[in-house]
Amino acid sequence: MKVTGLETILIANIEPYRGGRYWLFVQLTTDEGIIGLGERPTGLARRLDSQIGLLEELCEEFVIGKSPFQIERIWQEIYASRHDWRHPGLALTPALSAIEMALWDIVGKATEQPVYNLLGGQMREQLRAYAYMPTEGIWEDPRKAGEIASKLVEEGNSACKFDPFTPLFPHPRDFSLSAIRRIAEIFQAIRDAVGDHLEVGIGTHGQFSTAVAIRVAKELEEFSPFWFEEPVPPENVDEMARVAAHTSIPIASGERLVTKFEFADLLKKQAAQIIQLDVGQCGGILEAKKIAGMAEAHYAMIAPHMYCGPVAAAAAVQLDACSPNFLIQEFNANRLHSDILKEPIRFENGTITPPTAPGLGVELDEAVVRKRLA
Repeated sequence: MKVTGLETILIANIEPYRGGRYWLFVQLTTDEGIIGLGERPTGLARRLDSQIGLLEELCEEFVIGKSPFQIERIWQEIYASRHDWRHPGLALTPALSAIEMALWDIVGKATEQPVYNLLGGQMREQLRAYAYMPTEGIWEDPRKAGEIASKLVEEGNSACKFDPFTPLFPHPRDFSLSAIRRIAEIFQAIRDAVGDHLEVGIGTHGQFSTAVAIRVAKELEEFSPFWFEEPVPPENVDEMARVAAHTSIPIASGERLVTKFEFADLLKKQAAQIIQLDVGQCGGILEAKKIAGMAEAHYAMIAPHMYCGPVAAAAAVQLDACSPNFLIQEFNANRLHSDILKEPIRFENGTITPPTAPGLGVELDEAVVRKRLA
């Protein structure tokens, strides 16, 4: 079997823009008629011409004419063949991830197996997932956070995350003691409403200086947060490790890191205990599996990041299902995530059920695709 072509599909998302204003899917065709799906996460990008061009260039040079079973070889050639691409960052690596997951989709369909069966087999039948807690109004009235938390528990959720510190930029910066203690009041309202029945992760975006991060952690420790996410910008792993050494709250990081090499530094320096790798950005499914294995050796758990469309989300589910150190999956979706798939990802009562269909286990609904083409 050989890969014969590439098609890119740009989808205009619906509000709220969960996973970005646009979703960029790829389809790899083969000479045996099997088509593989992948996705390049786009974030809030408004122009994607360069990314589409990069995908076409990579496939023309490294993928078309190759066996889809040569995933490792194709990955290494894309990553290392060009001298200036050896440290690809968040420009090349998401494109590489999209191609790689499409290759796995082909291999799974050719062998009539879900990808997780090709990576060690299914570890669990249900995958715990977490929801986002809306923050509208909770700053003005912390009791509203308790009401929202109660509703999440009633809907079957056992965990959530919220981003209480705003604005997001610039960073790193200071937060006043009164602001920090207001967040403590919000946490107290949540605990008063639902007790220990809802894990609550602190979502930040590297907003704090090291000193402020340590101060925030000290103030919030009594509420036993699920994690403290990216307390400082992720570029300086040593400073994140310093925060980790000063708090009992688990530090979570990884959504902006790529390849096993960057995660190796994070783990070696004990900067995070919860690894939020993004399958659509870090290098693909096999690279994510290697990162998960490295984390396992450090007794760290994985909680994959999801800010993408449904194809990259399906790839994350494949990783989750076969990883012994899986903790929880982010599930940040809107209605289009379900409508654009023939069989949506099954998310009910705070859990995801891994699909049993071959490959990534999802297929696009062509009628919906035609309506949403950008």
